[in-house]
Amino acid sequence: MDFDESSNKIVPREFVAVVLAGFGNELLPLTGSHGDEPCLKALLPIGNKPMIEYPLAWIEQSGVTDILLICPTTHRSAMSNYIQSDVSSSFPSLRIDLQTFEQSQDMAVGTCALLRHFSSRIQSDFIILPCDFVPPPSLGLNQVLNKFRTESTYDGSIATVCFYEAGRPDKGATTEEWGMLPSNVPIVFDERSGTLLYVDTPDDVDKNSEEFEFRMSLLTQYPRTKLSSSFRDSHVYVCKRTVLDVLNEKSHLDSLKEEFIPWLCKPQYQRTRREKYGNILSPVTNNVFQGPALKHSTLHLPTQHKHLRHSSEDADADDEHLRSVVPSPVDNEDEDAVEPSLRVGLIAHRSSSGFASRANNLHTYLELNRFFLGQTSYTLPSDPENRSLIDQKAQISADSMIGRSTRVDERTSIKRSVIGQHCVIGKMTKIVGCVILDHCVIADGAKLDGCILGVYTKVGAKAEMSRCVTQPGYEVSPGESARNEKLEVSDWAAHETSEDQDSGDEDESTEEESDD
Repeated sequence: MDFDESSNKIVPREFVAVVLAGFGNELLPLTGSHGDEPCLKALLPIGNKPMIEYPLAWIEQSGVTDILLICPTTHRSAMSNYIQSDVSSSFPSLRIDLQTFEQSQDMAVGTCALLRHFSSRIQSDFIILPCDFVPPPSLGLNQVLNKFRTESTYDGSIATVCFYEAGRPDKGATTEEWGMLPSNVPIVFDERSGTLLYVDTPDDVDKNSEEFEFRMSLLTQYPRTKLSSSFRDSHVYVCKRTVLDVLNEKSHLDSLKEEFIPWLCKPQYQRTRREKYGNILSPVTNNVFQGPALKHSTLHLPTQHKHLRHSSEDADADDEHLRSVVPSPVDNEDEDAVEPSLRVGLIAHRSSSGFASRANNLHTYLELNRFFLGQTSYTLPSDPENRSLIDQKAQISADSMIGRSTRVDERTSIKRSVIGQHCVIGKMTKIVGCVILDHCVIADGAKLDGCILGVYTKVGAKAEMSRCVTQPGYEVSPGESARNEKLEVSDWAAHETSEDQDSGDEDESTEEESDD
């Protein structure tokens, strides 16, 4: 609740933003631990800025101020420090309620379980956002919120989701590099009304068939549906508070993206699910939408409620919308009460309108960093302290970023790369297309191409690495070569132990020969 000083009244909060910041297993080994210290996915830098700052800025720009930030218990200390030191100064209008959950990195807790657990802290309509979504300037969160506001008010929609069209993959990306490339999600939607009707799920996929099966009720209500496999789920969902009540009943569902959202699309055109869950999703007190109110509205959508009352068993007619803002065509005979649509609205962002992506795998994490390199132009630091750390003979391309307090020695070449803070880059090194996190040390003569180095990584002299990812604290031996590998500390420790054993065997052998 907020207090309105002008009217001396308590005003209920319209939305609470639920930001999810999990372990980030999809970004391993980058999110592996460094000793006893966890490496938080939410604080991994994109363009030398913690990735969580992008959704936080998006939320603040929309006018939403209340955030429920959920992270693992082991991340609480680091996340709390970040909120107190950075968020409070960068986003002063945001009020963050930090909550944690018990979870191990090996046993992930599904999003549905998290929402059920924290449902008591969500007392209004809510927005679910991941910590890794980077929206373009052309897509404001208010666009999603306004569609939800309009449609939930005037026709009884229950949610609005945001999908984005994936851009072209990086030219150098292959399936051999860090696993499979990210895949798109086949969806069925009505473009005219902006309605999501079907989301393909792993259970729906028949590997031996390229056909999709749909109910006649869906096709009857939306005869001009479109099927597309060019979109990805942003995991941005705006929902009515009543959606949590249904989620609590569907206790067997675990994944919000792969299970609950696909299920939530079905009550809008399946009569049996509408009858069973309609009063929960849209209680009786909110179940009447009057024609006169629609007539005098400047923000509402055309309806076909006459068809709804005369629909066949499995064909409950749905509203068809003209992108949320059109004149009202409600007829006089439709001025009586009508049923809520239980629609799931869709914002489908096209790549031609701006690049959007989630940093939910290594490919897109690298891709996002490279994208921001194209939006900036590197210049030497203006302050004397940082300027003195960059050798005059170092060559740094304009499409690169160098963090504060990073030293770059002579005759080093850096192209199209992001270098974090407090790093040391030795003499005559060559770095191309890389993302190097904070506190890394690259020794003289090393060559790196298309790599992502976790914090505190050390690369020995004249080592050569191509398309590798390292766990925080990993050490690459001098002269070592690695290609298309995920390098973890446990592997390095085992390698070091093996070398020590070999060295010990050689010493024993030498002693035996000496005794002979």
